[in-house]
Amino acid sequence: MEQAPRPAGKPTLDKDLDRMTLHEQAAHHVARPLIAPGLGLLFLIAAAIIATATVIQQPGSLLVIAAATIAAYMAMNIGANDVTNNVGPAVGAKALSMGAALMMAALFETAGALIAGGDVVETISDGIISPAAISDPGTLVRMMIAALLSSALFVNIATLANAPVSTTHTVVGGVLGSGIAAAGLDAVNWPSMAGITASWVISPVLGGLIAAGFLYVIKETVVYRDDKIAAARVWVPVLIGVMAGSFSAYLAFKGLNRLFFVSLPHATFFGFATGILSWLAAIPFIRSQAAGLENRNQSLRKLFRLPLVLTAAILCFGHGANDVSNAVGPLSAIVNATERANFGETVAIPFWVMLIGGLGISVGLILFGPRLINLVGAQITKLNPMRAFSVSLSTGVTVIVASWLGLPVSTTHIAVGAVFGVGFFREWYTRNSSRRLAYMHDRSGMANRHEHNPDEVRRRYLVRRSHFMTIIAAWVLTVPASAAMSAALYGLMSLFF
Repeated sequence: MEQAPRPAGKPTLDKDLDRMTLHEQAAHHVARPLIAPGLGLLFLIAAAIIATATVIQQPGSLLVIAAATIAAYMAMNIGANDVTNNVGPAVGAKALSMGAALMMAALFETAGALIAGGDVVETISDGIISPAAISDPGTLVRMMIAALLSSALFVNIATLANAPVSTTHTVVGGVLGSGIAAAGLDAVNWPSMAGITASWVISPVLGGLIAAGFLYVIKETVVYRDDKIAAARVWVPVLIGVMAGSFSAYLAFKGLNRLFFVSLPHATFFGFATGILSWLAAIPFIRSQAAGLENRNQSLRKLFRLPLVLTAAILCFGHGANDVSNAVGPLSAIVNATERANFGETVAIPFWVMLIGGLGISVGLILFGPRLINLVGAQITKLNPMRAFSVSLSTGVTVIVASWLGLPVSTTHIAVGAVFGVGFFREWYTRNSSRRLAYMHDRSGMANRHEHNPDEVRRRYLVRRSHFMTIIAAWVLTVPASAAMSAALYGLMSLFF
C-alpha cells in the first residue's frame, strides 16, 4: 500500500513559528519590568531639560540642573510611597478600580501642588538647623543636595520593602545629617527634633483611635441594627457632614495658604459651617440613594461608596498642596543660594520647580504606586467602604486635631495608623461586642461557637502582624538612616566640590 507523501517543509515551518512565538513571549516577559523604570528615567531627563532651559544662563547652573533631577527623583518616590495612603483604602474597599484611583490621585495631587502649594518654605527644613550656622551658599547647596538624594534613596528602598514611610521625616533626617556634618551638633534645633520624634508615636496612635471611633459609631448605629437602611438614612448624612466639615477646615488651614491666609479659628468656623450645610444637603441625597435597597450590608456599601471616593480625592489635593514641598523645598533653597550671595530663611518657589514636583508625584504614583496601594488597601487588613471611610475620615480629622494641639504629625503615619486601628478594633469588636453577639444570635439562633475559642480567634486575626512589624521598623529607622546617608553624601561632596 502506497503512503501519501507528507507536505514538504510544513512541520519545520511550524516549529520555527513556535520558536519565534516563544522568543517574543520571553522578550515581553523580560522587558515588562523595565517599562516603568524606563519611563521614570525619561521623566528625569525631561526635568533636567526644563531646568537647563530655565537656569542655563545663571551662576551655578550645573548644580541647579543636578539638584532638579534629584528633586524629580524624590517627587517620584513621594508618589510611589506617600500618595498611596490616600487612595489605598478606596481601592481596597473596591470603591475605585486601580486605574481610576491612579488617574484621580494624579489629577488631584498635581492640582493641589500647582494651585495651593505653599509659595514659601523654610530654607532649612522645619527649623532643624539654625541658618546662622551655615557659613556660605556653597555649604547650603551641598547640604540640600545631600538631603534630597539621601531622602529619595531611603524612600525608594522603603517602597521596595513594602513599607509606607513619612517623606517629611526622611527630608528632616536628611537635613539633620548633612547639617551635623556641615556645622556640628550645636547647629541642631533639638527641641524641634524632639517634637518630630514624639510625632512618630502620636500620629499613628491618634489616627488609629479616631478611625476606630468612627467605625465603632458606624457598627453600633447602622451595621448591627435590625433596619439598616432606616438607620443609614439618619447617620450617613451626619457622617458626610463630619467629613465635609473636617476636610473643609483641613484644606482651608493646610492647603489654601497660597491663595489667601486662613487662621486656625477661621478654618474651624469655616469647616463647621460647611459641615452643617453638607449634612442638610446629604439628607435628601441619601434618601434617594437608599430607596429600594435591601436590608443588608451590601446595600450599606453602596451608600458609603461616593463619600469614600470624595474623601480620597480631597486627601490627594491636600497632600499635593503640602507634601510637594518635601521635593521642591530643598531645590528652591538651592536655586536661591546660587542666585544670591545672601540667603534668608524663606525663599519663593519658582513655578518650574513646582511643576517638576507636581508632575513627579503623579508620574511616580502611576508607574510605581500600585504595589503599596495594594498593601495599604488590602494586605494589612480587609477593608470595605465603611471601614475605608473611617480610615480616610480619620486622616483629615486627626490633622485638624493635631493642628489645634500644635503637634507636628505625619499624614502617612496617620493614614497607616488608621488602617491598623480599624483592623485591631475589628479583632476586639468581633470578640467583645455585646450588640454584635446579640445581633448574630438573633439572626442565626445561636452565637458562633468559635467566637471564644482561643485557637480559632488566633487563626482569624484580622491584621497581618508581619506587615505591622515591617512598617514600625521602617518608621523607627527613617530619620537615623536618612541622616546617616545624608552625612556620608555631604562628606563625599565636600571632598570633590
